[in-house]
Amino acid sequence: MYSISNKINITKKASVTKSTFINDEALPAAITTFTCCNCGHENTVEIKPYESGFPIFQMYNEDKIISKDELLKHGIVNGTSQRMLHFGELTVNDLPTLYFGTDCSSCHSKYICVFSYGEKQPGLMILSISGVWKYE
Repeated sequence: MYSISNKINITKKASVTKSTFINDEALPAAITTFTCCNCGHENTVEIKPYESGFPIFQMYNEDKIISKDELLKHGIVNGTSQRMLHFGELTVNDLPTLYFGTDCSSCHSKYICVFSYGEKQPGLMILSISGVWKYE
């Protein structure tokens, strides 16, 4: 799990086995797998709430890594509703949105995982994985 600091180009979306974790399902960590688009290897991703990930804002700020348009075009994030803009201009499900880079453990292809975590309504904590995308 690492942050990304150089420009990237999204190429393909990998299939993820489970993308929504509710309340205690995400504790102590949400664990899912994705299939590598390159070699077909099944990789495990472990997301620990409040520990894993980096703010998605770092990705699109001043188009340093990827543009807002590219993030929206690939369905990685959505525009945030007016009432939740304090979480940022682009989010997943209007919740705080984070990302991290990971590699296929077999062929070492590079992937980005984007997810949100927060309280959707009182007593309902949701960790939602937007997806895992291969990038160059």
